[in-house]
Amino acid sequence: MATMLLKSFRSNLVNFRAYQFGAERCISATASVQAQAKSKKTLAKPGVKNVVLVEGVRTPFLQSGTTYADLMPHDLARAALQGLLHRTGLPKEAVDYIVYGTVIQEVKTSNVAREAALGAGFSDKTPAHTVTMACISSNQAMTTAVGLIAAGQCDAVVAGGVEFMSDVPIRHSRKMRKTMLSLNKAKTLGARLSLLGSIRLAHLSPELPAVAEFSTAETMGHSADRLAAAFGVSRQEQDEFALRSHTLAKKAQDEGLLSDIVGFKVPGKDIVSKDNGIRPSTMEQMAKLKPAFVKPHGTVTAANSSYLTDGASAVLIMSEEKALAMGYKPKAYLSPTYATPKVLERSGLTLADIDVFEFHEAFAGQILANLKAMESDWFAQNCMGRKAKVGAPPLDKFNMWGGSLSLGHPFAATGCRLVTTVAHRLKKEGGQYGLVAACAAGGQGHAMVIEAYPQ
Repeated sequence: MATMLLKSFRSNLVNFRAYQFGAERCISATASVQAQAKSKKTLAKPGVKNVVLVEGVRTPFLQSGTTYADLMPHDLARAALQGLLHRTGLPKEAVDYIVYGTVIQEVKTSNVAREAALGAGFSDKTPAHTVTMACISSNQAMTTAVGLIAAGQCDAVVAGGVEFMSDVPIRHSRKMRKTMLSLNKAKTLGARLSLLGSIRLAHLSPELPAVAEFSTAETMGHSADRLAAAFGVSRQEQDEFALRSHTLAKKAQDEGLLSDIVGFKVPGKDIVSKDNGIRPSTMEQMAKLKPAFVKPHGTVTAANSSYLTDGASAVLIMSEEKALAMGYKPKAYLSPTYATPKVLERSGLTLADIDVFEFHEAFAGQILANLKAMESDWFAQNCMGRKAKVGAPPLDKFNMWGGSLSLGHPFAATGCRLVTTVAHRLKKEGGQYGLVAACAAGGQGHAMVIEAYPQ
């Protein structure tokens, strides 16, 4: 979940990787195609196959180690798929393809899309595959769905994402794995005893998974801390933004605005119907927490970071023609293009045309540094090769129902949540265009312009 946002700081931050939403490399995106009465500007093109978002759902996002702890990833993905079918009344046979994103893979269900689909009752004749692109895995799943429909291969595709941090794979050390594999091949008792005798105490140390980039060995929290320092984002600013996220999320939850959630009956437990990580605090309480990554002087803490989360999401994407023929009222138009600010240029839009912004909040410092970068002509000219800044989104349009800091961030499931939230906010607020953006490990990101379907 990192990018080289600050090339100009290379002399001081040799191994620095930062978060970005506006870069023009290593990025895929999605844009919209039709208009609503509010604006005369339209992205529609004659003869183009329109692709629409029909519906989006998600399981409640729960802190890892809580109610979902005894499940498996495909259980959550299955619940999201079943919730989507229930909400839309969609016949299973009408789905041409299923594509799911995931990051931390359960080895027993490596193609979690297939296992979840079969568990949800889809035919074994419906193809399903799994993609991984760090925290934008479900964004990529949706982009794949759009591509399949735009190419004429499919009319209805279900895309989604799932992450299960309550039970991540833990491996034996490599030396122990090699010994165990050799034991399996040994043909004599003497050979087996010899191999057993070679085992040392150090061989028994497990390999724990780490949320770090393989190429840099740096965790996302370290990147966020360095990014915040490079852009002069203070601890207080980060805590204030995190408090804002939790406060807005609690308000949205209390007002019933998080309508994409489908209740999930956990075996042996009650029905789960809401996110459990939304916890408005106070600035005084947040200030007591110690730095989580760069110690002792870092500014990223548990309070201003997204937390480890279990959850799944699913969206139904269709060709407009097929959706209308089946009696559906689409929520929004979708089609492929490039990322912010290129997505705006490709769409013929400016920041002022966007009514709703939903950005992934990995860390408060990451978000605030990006907003400062987007407001900087110097950054645009020296780091992005652009003549002028793209501008920062106004906060009164930004993540108004909370974000990943408060709602939770099941890595691969967040993208679908962002897109569905934009569609719902556009309808409630009477807006026309929404912008989604998210960062991902390995210096990647995703941006998408969504246009409300005409009411």
